[in-house]
Amino acid sequence: MKAWIAYATCALVWGSTYFAIALGITSFTPFGMVATRYLLGGAVAFGLSRLMGEDLPLRRDLPHLALVGVLLLGCSNALVTWAEGFVASGVTAVLCSMTPLLYGLMGREALGPRRWTGLGLGLLGVVILSRPGQASFHAGGITAILLATATWAYGTLHGKRHVQGHGLLGQVAVQMGAGGLLALLLVPFTGGFLHAPVTAKAALAVGYLTVFGSVVAFSAFAYLAKVWPPTRMGTYAYLNPLVAVLLGSAFLGEPFGPRLVAGMAVILAGVAIVQFQAPPEPSENA
Repeated sequence: MKAWIAYATCALVWGSTYFAIALGITSFTPFGMVATRYLLGGAVAFGLSRLMGEDLPLRRDLPHLALVGVLLLGCSNALVTWAEGFVASGVTAVLCSMTPLLYGLMGREALGPRRWTGLGLGLLGVVILSRPGQASFHAGGITAILLATATWAYGTLHGKRHVQGHGLLGQVAVQMGAGGLLALLLVPFTGGFLHAPVTAKAALAVGYLTVFGSVVAFSAFAYLAKVWPPTRMGTYAYLNPLVAVLLGSAFLGEPFGPRLVAGMAVILAGVAIVQFQAPPEPSENA
């Protein structure tokens, strides 16, 4: 039951964070936002870990936790945040839903004809969604999102293979601290923390990202990555676009036309074919 709650949290909360990021970057620079939300979120996670009396992360796990934090938060999330300055939040969520495909590939799972078909459909959906000349197309932004999904998948698999200790919130705090510190070091070279005065919407968005998108959802993700196989766990990304597209269309006036619907449908069909096993045929002796 705990795993399903964590799964639902990742699906719903991270689906809404694309919308929150789109609001936050109206005032914050990408690395300014990443540094703010993860350094604050890491401090909150560490404080909760101490209050709950959790075990501290193992010393041998610290370099692996730091690497995961840098890859997932300092690099992948920063790329997505930057890309949302050019790509609609709903489109961003749809492209990020290809992460489960990368779990299957990077995890060296055997891919038969059915799964190769699903992979091809997913890539076709990206082509439909990002066709030049459409409102949703920005070559640099889409490239950044695809690079972010690959970085996220690699970092997640690295953590699953190498992190062995307990103390979930303590581990989350190390990862957030590492990712936030990298972003902080890059802030002076990427335009500072702000590019416009902080509005109430932007401040609330970053607050939401810090508490719910970082502490709550990332902790749920870290737990789920421990108890479920990567490809099964990664299917939360299929539900993120549904939340993000609806929020972006309803509140940001982002386009919701036939091409967006078609691209999303093809991508989701592809990843579904790759991820979901057909039920086994009953034995003749049964």
